[in-house]
Amino acid sequence: MALPADATLADVGEFGLISELTALFPQGEHVLVGPGDDAAVLRVRTGHVVVSTDLMVEGRHFRRDWASGADVGHRAAAQNISDVNAMGGRAASLTIGLAAPADLPVAWALDLAAGFAEECGLVGASIVGGDLTRADQVVVAVTVLGTCTRSPVLRSGAGPGDQLALAGRQGWAAGGLTVLSRGFRSPRVLVDAYRRPTPPYDAGPAAAEAGATSMIDVSDGLLSEAGHLATASGVAIDVRTATLEVAEPLATVGAALGSEPLSFVLGGGDDHGLLATFPPGQVPDGWTVVGEVLDGGTPGEVTVDGAAYEGATGWTHF
Repeated sequence: MALPADATLADVGEFGLISELTALFPQGEHVLVGPGDDAAVLRVRTGHVVVSTDLMVEGRHFRRDWASGADVGHRAAAQNISDVNAMGGRAASLTIGLAAPADLPVAWALDLAAGFAEECGLVGASIVGGDLTRADQVVVAVTVLGTCTRSPVLRSGAGPGDQLALAGRQGWAAGGLTVLSRGFRSPRVLVDAYRRPTPPYDAGPAAAEAGATSMIDVSDGLLSEAGHLATASGVAIDVRTATLEVAEPLATVGAALGSEPLSFVLGGGDDHGLLATFPPGQVPDGWTVVGEVLDGGTPGEVTVDGAAYEGATGWTHF
């Protein structure tokens, strides 16, 4: 039976919504038991299992007046799939938990699920379960499971002389967030980049195959993530700005707002590209060399063009 367009979660109830949601989630052949039981059961034939969890909290990570339910669904899936990508693996299964006010429109929740499923479909991943509960604000909790067919690429393997490389666009989501924060909706390409990131899902396995020594998802900012690599590996890293692309929309926003457009690239997050280190000569296609691991320097330090960077380096959660 079709639901009224203005139905809320309180109108349909927990199990009514679950029934509507599970119809949106097709299952892959690796799923032995999907949604509907106490837990999912998955088949894993070879390799390593990779697991990650993320939260998105309304007012902290998204606003419903800035992004549709489908947009939030895409973002929630993308940021989790990207974490598996950063290990050199591929996402296979996800669970999603939704906490929401009783007056949340059912249509918004279904749009969230549809966007989530569409993003998962880009990598052939299945949504195998989840949970629903009541809350004062919308919270989306996602767990992803994936596999690596070779040893996972950690943050801790970078060594002196390695090249630092970036895959995927960088700074676009930060530009879009800045535009929205100022009450504007253009350039549309930046706003759309914030609403729905486009991670390079094939780049992680390609990097692992090419011999990446360390890798990380760029969720909080390029310099922030470079700092995580440097700290975990006990090395110093220098980022070279001459090789970083400052796209025309970022230059336009920077000029309009009196901001340095390069700051979006260096400090912006939520594009979910990948940052990795490679031995010289082993950087695969689709990656751009943007710096190097120094022979010497203070472990954990990240410099920009050989000097300390004075601007914002990335998102902080507390």
